[in-house]
Amino acid sequence: MWPLTPEEIETLRLSLKVSLAATAAILPIAFALAYVLARKRFPGRMLLDALVHLPLVIPPVVTGYLLLLLFGRNGPVGAWLDSWFGLTVMFRWTGAAIAAGIMALPLVVRAIRLSIEAVDGRLEGAARTLGASPLRTFATITLPLSFPGVIAGAVLGFAKSVGEFGATITFVSNIPGETRTLSVAVYSALQVPGAEASVVRLAVLSVLLSIGALIVSEWLARRMTGGRSHVL
Repeated sequence: MWPLTPEEIETLRLSLKVSLAATAAILPIAFALAYVLARKRFPGRMLLDALVHLPLVIPPVVTGYLLLLLFGRNGPVGAWLDSWFGLTVMFRWTGAAIAAGIMALPLVVRAIRLSIEAVDGRLEGAARTLGASPLRTFATITLPLSFPGVIAGAVLGFAKSVGEFGATITFVSNIPGETRTLSVAVYSALQVPGAEASVVRLAVLSVLLSIGALIVSEWLARRMTGGRSHVL
């Protein structure tokens, strides 16, 4: 059954590239959203919270369809990218990274938000009382104390990106070497008679990657909370 074929190695490489790019792209966005939701009170906060978590509750195919409407050549974002930069993400690995990032965003925001809420506000208040600016307080108190949650969120987002399927295949289809990630490759192999060995190899790779990432995320979460709570 083993070793991996060159096509499966290429699929693994593409999945890692897509997942790493998706995680890196959403991390600063997720931190900003988590900070606003954890520290700020404003009208529409509940609506923003609901929008952030929307990809968790709507079917992934619907998310992929909405991405098609936004990033298609006639969509508002897709037309802008094409006319100003000559770029398109349709049927490209970058589109797969966008789909994976959107699906992972709620989990990353949740992990980071929990870590920010765990930071003792009295420490931030004491720093401000001693004359520290809001930016210095954030850089020296809030960010370092919430950093384990940032790492845990990044690992969790990576694991979610590795397993993403519905939005990806709807948005950027199933193109070998370009958008065929591990989960899409498993689906493709299932349609081919006699490809059971390939399905098993790809499925084992997906499970091992996801379990490894979740173990790291849980370990970091326990370190952050002293074993009293879980990020998941």
